[in-house]
Amino acid sequence: MILEGCQANNYAPVEDLYRSESPVTQGFHQVKPGETLFSIAWRYNRDYRQLAKNNGIKPPYKIMPGQRIDLQKRTNFTQSVAVGKQSVSSANQTQRYKKEENQKKPVLEKVANQRHNAVNIVWQWPATGSVLNHFSTKGKVNKGINIAGQRGEPVFAAASGKVVYSGPGMVGYGNLIILKHNEDFLSAYAHNSKLLVNEGDIAKVGQKIAEIGSSGVSSTQLHFEIRVNGRPVNPLRYLPKR
Repeated sequence: MILEGCQANNYAPVEDLYRSESPVTQGFHQVKPGETLFSIAWRYNRDYRQLAKNNGIKPPYKIMPGQRIDLQKRTNFTQSVAVGKQSVSSANQTQRYKKEENQKKPVLEKVANQRHNAVNIVWQWPATGSVLNHFSTKGKVNKGINIAGQRGEPVFAAASGKVVYSGPGMVGYGNLIILKHNEDFLSAYAHNSKLLVNEGDIAKVGQKIAEIGSSGVSSTQLHFEIRVNGRPVNPLRYLPKR
């Protein structure tokens, strides 16, 4: 994914934004009116918390039009001490083992927390139609599922959450709603004809939040995504079986 160098509205190509899973980790984004940190993170396949930390933005993650968001991904490096040709003592090996275990512990705890958070979310289908296109990471990539529907049919909140974006500013998604369910899980509802909730609203599971439409596409449908820490996942892993 290639970004133009040092220009305002430094966006990736539309088809990449909508179909590619690769996160954008270079360049910057200049905030436009109506955008939120969550929508910007969604646009570039990033975790909103990582962008916030990199740019010194603290909860509740307020940003202003014209503000420059650095997309560079920061990595924590651990320094290793060279010991030349000398053999490493058993004490050093033990210390290294403990250090590696300490580094693994936060990762394991994070995974456990994600599983816990997933269990605590009650999911339901966001629309009643059949699935037109499934989640795919190969070939014609689809970062969610596309659900059939007629214009004006209801779009329901798939789980209870806070509206962190509601608007038409996301290229390739049309009229879009993004819900934050907890620190790890977000869901999105795209191509709506009408948006019925605003940023900051609390939506209950099963609540009508929009109406199906064709904004941003040529056919009437609902595009639905679930993301965990900014990464698209297959919604069928979480939605109840039909």
